[in-house]
Amino acid sequence: MTRASFAVLISAASTTPASAEPNSTEPGSIQLVYDGGCPFCSAFAAMGELRGGLPQLRIVDGRTDHTLRRQLKARGFDLAQGAVLIEGERCWHGAEAVQRLCAQLQPSSALLALLSAVFAEQKRSRRLYPLLLAARRGALALQGLPLDPDEGAPLNL
Repeated sequence: MTRASFAVLISAASTTPASAEPNSTEPGSIQLVYDGGCPFCSAFAAMGELRGGLPQLRIVDGRTDHTLRRQLKARGFDLAQGAVLIEGERCWHGAEAVQRLCAQLQPSSALLALLSAVFAEQKRSRRLYPLLLAARRGALALQGLPLDPDEGAPLNL
């Protein structure tokens, strides 16, 4: 896959509109709310949606969906601290969100299968998740984006 086609893939996958309320997802649907400013988060979300074997999975760019992001933050799920997985009335945040999603994936790509195997186990996911957050911080800083989408100042390393 060329870099240009990957960018188009990410862009197309990142435009899925979210519902107005975090718990108003359709029965059986799963929403992954992620930071679209992070290239690692975007790649994982796009792969999960397109090659994860979960047709009910919708990915939502929480950096651009201000309403949903603020509603989640009001419920204690801060996008600056990690992705949020929404299944009906339940929400998982950070390492738990990634672990829950990876445990359900039926990946059709080797990279997604590897990530799924690594993060599907709860203890391992909790141990490794801080490394993902560090990579996200670095990627956002290199792009001049703030860690918290609700803050205007970019993150300095």
